[in-house]
Amino acid sequence: MSRLPADQHHAVRLMLNGKPCSGDAEPRMLLTDFLRHEIGATGTHVGCEHGVCGACTVEIDGKLARACLTLAVQVDGCAVRTVEGLAPAPDRLGLLQAAFKRNHALQCGFCTAGILMSLDHFLREVPKPSEQEVRDLLTGHLCRCTGYTPILRAAMEAAAELAGEPAKEKSDA
Repeated sequence: MSRLPADQHHAVRLMLNGKPCSGDAEPRMLLTDFLRHEIGATGTHVGCEHGVCGACTVEIDGKLARACLTLAVQVDGCAVRTVEGLAPAPDRLGLLQAAFKRNHALQCGFCTAGILMSLDHFLREVPKPSEQEVRDLLTGHLCRCTGYTPILRAAMEAAAELAGEPAKEKSDA
């Protein structure tokens, strides 16, 4: 693979949340920076920049990826889905987002986008997860505010709703 000069920009064309999108990227520009600064999709957050915290989680061609570990040029021609793509319309929340709101599953909101992306992907693959399976998924995300209990509650509520199960009575526990 030949190395290109660092000052050379490349056109990156992708489908972002189902819509064609393009921008220019330097060869070493990270996907997080490309999404936020070139495209204006600011829902994907930059946390640790080492792939550890999960705040930058997105889907690339249907697979979860850490945007802080992905170069923008790597998604040329790909379908990228970010947290902005979870809502059915700009003025409406998606099912999982609404469950987060009802269960107070966010506080500062920094980790929320990545957690929502992982949970949305997971619930499409495992429509009736156990509580332990959701807990295991959440180990890939760092949240400093909620203590994970409201996040777990929201995820289980959304899973039940997706499965067509009746809503459970909320407890104060």
